[in-house]
Amino acid sequence: MKSIGYKIITSLCVAFLLAGCQNFDELVENKNLPTAVTPDLLLTGALEHLNDQNAWYGKQGSMSAAQFFVSTYDYYGTNNYDQAPFTRNSNSFEYVQVLENLERIDVETKRLGYKDVNVYSAMGKFLKAYYFNLMSQKLGDVPLKMAFQATDGKTPEYDSQKDVYIQVLKWLEEANSDLAALAVAPPSINNTMKGAIFLDNDIAAWRKVVNTFTLRVLISLSHKADDADLKVKTKFAAILNNPVMYPVMTGISDNVQYEYNQQFNNYPKNPTSQGRDAHRENIASAFLDVTTRLHDPRTYMVATPAPALLDETASNFADFAVYKGAPAGLGISDLGQNAQGGQYSFINAFRYYVDFAGSGAEPSIIIGYPEMCFNIAEGINRGWTTGDDEAWYLEGINSSFEFFGLTDGKMLEIGDNLSTIKYGEVTVDLPAYFAQSEVIYKGGAAGLTQILEQKYIAFWQNSNWEAFFNQRRTGVPAFDTGLGTGNGSKIPVRWQYPVAESSANTANYDKAVSRQFGAGGDTLNGLMWILQ
Repeated sequence: MKSIGYKIITSLCVAFLLAGCQNFDELVENKNLPTAVTPDLLLTGALEHLNDQNAWYGKQGSMSAAQFFVSTYDYYGTNNYDQAPFTRNSNSFEYVQVLENLERIDVETKRLGYKDVNVYSAMGKFLKAYYFNLMSQKLGDVPLKMAFQATDGKTPEYDSQKDVYIQVLKWLEEANSDLAALAVAPPSINNTMKGAIFLDNDIAAWRKVVNTFTLRVLISLSHKADDADLKVKTKFAAILNNPVMYPVMTGISDNVQYEYNQQFNNYPKNPTSQGRDAHRENIASAFLDVTTRLHDPRTYMVATPAPALLDETASNFADFAVYKGAPAGLGISDLGQNAQGGQYSFINAFRYYVDFAGSGAEPSIIIGYPEMCFNIAEGINRGWTTGDDEAWYLEGINSSFEFFGLTDGKMLEIGDNLSTIKYGEVTVDLPAYFAQSEVIYKGGAAGLTQILEQKYIAFWQNSNWEAFFNQRRTGVPAFDTGLGTGNGSKIPVRWQYPVAESSANTANYDKAVSRQFGAGGDTLNGLMWILQ
């Protein structure tokens, strides 16, 4: 009995010791957490982030930086450019998590038995191109090839901006080719899209988006149009001259745009925000100087008359002279005093602040048809290919009017800045608008300025940072500068790298900064390669 008991105890001890050698990761594994995710959920997450910095984004966000509106009350933010988001305000690159999830798409589709070419991998290529383009437009050189490698992902080398754009254009070409093949393939899991929160999971519609976005990227490279490796002119001409191989958007119904609703995602300008900022934000002079000079009816849509410029009967509300923008370069104290004195136009509260769904306002375009029209007009104007730049210029204006709900004879109600008095109605005479000498297309250098001005107007509260990027690239329209804009009265041309890069990835960070900006260092004013 003693021997048997000893053997039992010994066996139990051995079993216990063996259990003690079990893998630690297995012991701490939480069985309630998922270890895999379907690709449609990864796609949804990546698409949701497209609107992160769009319409009315912050006091120092994309629309403020593009001088569509200015803050006139410093408690809610100033108009200085030398602060977040341009300055170092994070420990990592933007959209790292989104890009990691896009990398994960290939893992998950392989796990589930998809072919190498499938709708999620194709969309993944497009979205990687989108986000890397956005990051490089802001920063310059960024880590790309080594960014997500297991061994080098923590301290990756920076790819030159030229190499980034070679890869971005390669991804876009492959995305278009892959979607084309999937569109005609027999139905299967490989070409059944789910999770695309825009455009109803339509492969053909997304293929148009890919090529329309490619035109945006190519136009952004106008300073490098003659680069032998990028082949900007060749690629631009190929898209325009081969609509079967490279279909593009054909109207505003093809827009990728973010729709708001009262239940889940309130419109940024709503009854709650009205009390906070309706009288602390004014339309900027950079915008109204253009629209009022052109007698553009979109002025009435977005702005109120400056109260101090109205006559006693408010009968001159239709006079473009009473729409006055606030100069972003003015100091915040003077802006506030002038705004409260009624010197500037406010945001039109009869279009905005109406309800939580933004039913009176426009949705937020992310990639849209009006911009595409102006991009095509610009490329033709620059001589990249043959075509009718005037026709595309006019189509861009008309499609922007359509997006705003403007048609010939449309009656517009104009409200004052207090949202208490309706001054009356304005009849929009579109033929008269297009007959103006400053609107009639001039061609050449003057025509290019017209295209760029109209594109800027059409960018009102949409398309993320594109209005700012386009002005930075072309200088059109002129932005106001001064004490109020900070940064030595200069408009920044780039963002600083994340703060952690200089300490956690020092060698590669130093190399990238020196390669791009020399002794100038990592500042807001270093001229990145695509702008040289």
